[in-house]
Amino acid sequence: MVWLSEPVPLDTSQKERASEVLTHAFHNDPMWTYIFPDADERARSLYNLWQALIGYCLVYGEVYTTPQLKGVACWLAPGNTEQTLWRLLRTGLGFVRAVMKYEGEARSRFMGVLSYTDSEHKRIMKTPHWYLWALGVEPDSQGQGVGGRMIQPVLARAAAEDLPCYLETQTEGNVVFYRKRGFQVLSESEVPGTGMKVWAMVKKP
Repeated sequence: MVWLSEPVPLDTSQKERASEVLTHAFHNDPMWTYIFPDADERARSLYNLWQALIGYCLVYGEVYTTPQLKGVACWLAPGNTEQTLWRLLRTGLGFVRAVMKYEGEARSRFMGVLSYTDSEHKRIMKTPHWYLWALGVEPDSQGQGVGGRMIQPVLARAAAEDLPCYLETQTEGNVVFYRKRGFQVLSESEVPGTGMKVWAMVKKP
């Protein structure tokens, strides 16, 4: 039934399960396999990171899922798309704590990618916008339209507010997915020293 995959706001009590969903969804993602070559370390580290990221977005944006929690869409709201010390403190430094648990090389790789994508974000988006920080669907539910439906509430809100939506992705397949939903590629580049491509995309109002 369609309603089973219709988007609903994530409740704070669902944060742990939502973190598991994103961990499964991103397990084979090029960015995370580069940062964490070891699969066990990747799963453990991603779970902690997603918990922090979801908590941050629940305060400074919006998080959507489905009634059966088959996917998660994490947005940062206009005016809150940049992590600041105050915002990190207000959310219990969860993001910082998660990253500090990474092994030295993994932390260095993560910070290198994050620094590059953040600089591209700031360079490209000079006006208020919605930022799709993460979108993931359980592997057994992918290809069924779940991801597209989960981002619709914020896409509709952004259009009503006459605001753009921005995201980055590291996979060409995702570029196709987002293009079908009205996003355009603003930048295609390579993260220095990684061999990994990153596409910055925007959906204009």
